[in-house]
Amino acid sequence: MKMVSVTTPERHGYSIKFSALETDLLLLATSQLYGLAGGGTLFLLQHAVEDGRLTEICRFEWSDGLFDVAWCPYANNIAATASGDGSLQIWNGLENGSDGSLKDVPKKPVMCLKEHKNEVYSIDWSEKWNYHQILSSSWDGSIKLWDCNRQKSVATYNGHTDLIYSAKFSPLVANIFASVDTDGLLNLWNSFDFSGKPLMTITSAHNTEILSMDWSQFDRNVLVTGGADGLIRTWDLRNMRHHIGELFSGEYAVRKLAFSSHKASVLAAANYDFTTRIWDFGISLDAIEIHEHHTEFVCGLDWSVHHQHLLADCGWDSVVNIFRATSLKN
Repeated sequence: MKMVSVTTPERHGYSIKFSALETDLLLLATSQLYGLAGGGTLFLLQHAVEDGRLTEICRFEWSDGLFDVAWCPYANNIAATASGDGSLQIWNGLENGSDGSLKDVPKKPVMCLKEHKNEVYSIDWSEKWNYHQILSSSWDGSIKLWDCNRQKSVATYNGHTDLIYSAKFSPLVANIFASVDTDGLLNLWNSFDFSGKPLMTITSAHNTEILSMDWSQFDRNVLVTGGADGLIRTWDLRNMRHHIGELFSGEYAVRKLAFSSHKASVLAAANYDFTTRIWDFGISLDAIEIHEHHTEFVCGLDWSVHHQHLLADCGWDSVVNIFRATSLKN
């Protein structure tokens, strides 16, 4: 299939996610004025693989910038967003716009969870072990665990001294999550340890800010981190004294990392050099594809779980692209 695109004028893309339950739906979190001021918009998009159409179904407005989005893992009409005002929003009724009728699309979230003091930069909705739990990381230096049925957080984790860019549950090890920050720290946590202290801290995992991380979908011991140094480092939980691999992803920061859910050796990166890069470790340690279809920072990235090697990205140029990694073999 050819690359398909859609633009969101005056809304700059931060995060994009395919639905795990619906084969043709995506959510896009955006901000006005590059997230520095103004509001945020959550777009529900529909991608028709057969004819290549990518269309906006409906949108949901918030008073501050939206930096991340996560689908609910057990319902196709619920999602959560992370905002610059320190809050999380739970949205319900997303299905009301999927038939083209917008009269029942909600005008505001069903819940707003606000305890963070600064921007919430990432959220992760636990997909396998505790479906009702949401993890949020903030520029106030804290990570919070939420029950989506409660207004107050379940736990607060304090093991960072500065801005946290990402925190994410392991998809293969129950209750374990990792986080990265502007000090170059990589922390590992047990969500059931309510002391709020990390299981392990790797100082100087990078010599610069770490903006992104992701877990392998196939190997429970493997995760990757992406730094402002343009490097991607691979880590093994069985020996965290030193990274076990390193990839070069450009001269500028690695903004987002995503392991494939279809092939263990495939990884994609969204970068501040306006590129999206794809690796297949089984073929080469060099990127097998470098896409230069953005004119600003590429911030969001996600693989489809329904369609093999199908990738979506978004950036500050207000463009969303969906394309297939043609170098990858089935």
